[in-house]
Amino acid sequence: MIPIKDDTPTHTFPYVTISIIVINVLVFFYQLTLGSRGLELFIYRTAVIPYEIAHLVDTGPPGILPPPFTLLSAMFVHGGLLHVGGNMLFLWIFGDNIEDTLGHLKFIVFYLFIGLLASLAHILIDPDSTMPMVGASGAVAGVLGAYFMLFPRAQVLTLVFLIFFVTIVRVPAVFFLGFWFLIQVLSSGAGGGIAWFAHIGGFVVGAGAILLLKPKRRRRIFH
Repeated sequence: MIPIKDDTPTHTFPYVTISIIVINVLVFFYQLTLGSRGLELFIYRTAVIPYEIAHLVDTGPPGILPPPFTLLSAMFVHGGLLHVGGNMLFLWIFGDNIEDTLGHLKFIVFYLFIGLLASLAHILIDPDSTMPMVGASGAVAGVLGAYFMLFPRAQVLTLVFLIFFVTIVRVPAVFFLGFWFLIQVLSSGAGGGIAWFAHIGGFVVGAGAILLLKPKRRRRIFH
């Protein structure tokens, strides 16, 4: 299932969401200029490598940043067109509503903090892994978790592939995002070079954090 748009209106312009998308796209275009060897070095120098974070060592090649800072840099680096395209599509559709709810500054903190915690969830599962992890998936998963809690009745216009049949349907957000989360859980034992536990951790933490961070409704006082 591929989301096309949702029906939840916003009241503010999503400056932060658009800025994050632009930064990710620009970084990806930069990656395309590096060539295969240069790209491999760039990935290793900016990616989260669990062993390096867990043991606070740089296993090489020498990183651009000390290992702990890769928890942030890795969020803006992607492994391919589908990787960056999928993450930015989900962020574009669901991120503006979370930014609208939290406000611009608080949304920046939310996005980066959830992304950091999602990476830590991945590290906790396999702290001795030397496989580099890049991508905004953990942070975006946090946005999906927040949307799941705030707008479960929203309708998501969705492109659905059924073998040779393709159609567009409206799916309640609670089902669309619930199905997405279920896929992450069921796939978590499959490996395949995907940080499933970063997705799961990001979604769960995002769902919990939004309940603490969202503005409380003011009570009406009648005279």
